[in-house]
Amino acid sequence: MAKFETLEKREIKLSGNKFLEVARKKVTTESGESEFISISKGYINRLGQKRFKASLGFPEDVAKQVAEALESL
Repeated sequence: MAKFETLEKREIKLSGNKFLEVARKKVTTESGESEFISISKGYINRLGQKRFKASLGFPEDVAKQVAEALESL
């Protein structure tokens, strides 16, 4: 069974009650540990709770390539 841990995160507010969360996470499995970057799209419901709708995860080297591509656009 995989165990996930959030090491660091930053939130980007969007319009209304929506946000993006960019996080560095660690996953631990029977075969070892690895870190990755996740980008999650979410919203805050009427009770003030964060809810997530979609997420993408990348190994750190791929995340750097994505960041470079965004910078060049």
